[in-house]
Amino acid sequence: QVQLVESGGGLVQAGGSLRLSCAASGRTFSQYAMGWFRQAPGKEREFVAAITSGGSTNYADSVKGRFTISRDNAKNTVYLQMNSLKPEDTAVYYCAVGATGTGVSVYDYWGQGTQVTVSS
Repeated sequence: QVQLVESGGGLVQAGGSLRLSCAASGRTFSQYAMGWFRQAPGKEREFVAAITSGGSTNYADSVKGRFTISRDNAKNTVYLQMNSLKPEDTAVYYCAVGATGTGVSVYDYWGQGTQVTVSS
């Protein structure tokens, strides 16, 4: 059974940093893209960042220069380092595994989400 478990969320002041982790189990994901999405209350789930099996990365314009996605295939884990956080980054963050892309539909497996709250 495939399982993705996020961790690292929490409450942080604006300008602070958090590092999210997503550990995958149930199969080897080294050949798949891994991504992060977020969903704020009343809004649709949106793309944040993705990393291909080869290590190429892609970011939403809103997080470029502030967030960094990385992966450790030996640990089946993807990370999201978030710096210079803003109140508008407040959301539930989800990791996902699937094909390369920015759309929700190209990802097959999802974690349960971790809350990130940025206070002003």
